[in-house]
Amino acid sequence: MEQEYDIIVLGTGLKECILSGLMTLSGKKVLHIDKNPYYGGESASISPLEELYKKFKTPGPPKSMGRGKEWNVDLIPKFFLSTGQMVKILLHTEVTRYLDFKVVEGSYVYKGGKVHKVPASEKDADASDLMGMFDKRRFKKLLLFALNFDIRNPRTHHDVDPHKTTTRELFHRYDLGLDVIEFIGHAIALHNSESYLDRPCVETISRIRLYCDSLSCRNTSPYLYPLYGLGEIPQGFARLNAEHGGTFLLNRAVDEIVMDSGKVKAVKSEGKLFHCKQLICDPSYVPNRVRKVGRVVRAICLLNHPVKHTHDTSSCQIIIPQTQLNRKSDIYISVVSFAHNVASDGMYIATVSTTAETSNPEKEVQPGLELLEPIVHKFVSVSNLLVPNEDGKKSQIFVSRSYDGTNHFETECEDIKDMYQRLTGTELSFAGSRHQSHNSDDD
Repeated sequence: MEQEYDIIVLGTGLKECILSGLMTLSGKKVLHIDKNPYYGGESASISPLEELYKKFKTPGPPKSMGRGKEWNVDLIPKFFLSTGQMVKILLHTEVTRYLDFKVVEGSYVYKGGKVHKVPASEKDADASDLMGMFDKRRFKKLLLFALNFDIRNPRTHHDVDPHKTTTRELFHRYDLGLDVIEFIGHAIALHNSESYLDRPCVETISRIRLYCDSLSCRNTSPYLYPLYGLGEIPQGFARLNAEHGGTFLLNRAVDEIVMDSGKVKAVKSEGKLFHCKQLICDPSYVPNRVRKVGRVVRAICLLNHPVKHTHDTSSCQIIIPQTQLNRKSDIYISVVSFAHNVASDGMYIATVSTTAETSNPEKEVQPGLELLEPIVHKFVSVSNLLVPNEDGKKSQIFVSRSYDGTNHFETECEDIKDMYQRLTGTELSFAGSRHQSHNSDDD
């Protein structure tokens, strides 16, 4: 095996695999090492089901769960917006050749102890029980404004300065009530705190538009999820890398990252030295180069029934906005099932996640768990939210951030784009993407 590489990547998490694939496509010579015997790192898919029980040190599974090999349980499940950045990356790299997607069947928001369908079209708004008649009219006007908005055409701005007018001012202009603001901000624009209200409104307008555009492609919800779970994606990138001359070494210990004058020089693994100019890794490989900025709690719940009040959908997303529970961060629930080939026939996997705000994180996800009752089995984990101490420009070591408590990929894409920019000095652009369609199963 050759010992000289342009880039070494440590860990096969989603972000590491995507960056490695992008680098391989741009002609770089890449070596990928993972200390685990499986792909995916922190964001792995666990299969068979027996492995999940083993990982959480609990006896089981019971016979009623069906055959263990029919399960693929994502430790950090996240949905794709169908016209979002993650799908653009997958199309750009053509990894979609190795994946099949299925539309998520519903998008819901929690209000006043009940689950409601998120309205994101005029038809939905008319049928929605989230708003009264006058609010429906105002909401539809805002929706129309956002969908017709073009940053390059001032005639579509209607006296709103997208870079100066705050989102709060924009909502006030349309005389929207607090309830309407809540579901627009958190369930459509997918903001996870209230700080967006005092930022320029251009960000929220583009997020509303992204949600609506993604929805118009699919009708039932704006979200997609791969058949057999997210674990398919790192493996798709491994195949892409192999096609372009990249090398993967799984189940291999990393002994040391060798530095020279403050800059990465090589990686020592099982006594061998592999030289590189740049290094990409997840926080677990460089604990001295990251700091903790919070914690995320996730509860993976196995169910034998669809979630109540979701019209018996086989998959959905539910968002509980923070203000409903006097919190600072939203609670997210993702539901997938046998329909996505991730569970035995008639079985469901629902994951509740949020940013922990107290010393008792499991209690914080309780309102989400109550919506899922009865639960066959529950696996709770609390992980640290780690971020790099420096941008990597001096050391040439580029560290990804831990996965956040949201259950969609938009924030993770920002991290990928930011790392790509620091690694290459250029922005990640999808102009002239080589592959324009992807497999999707709409039933």
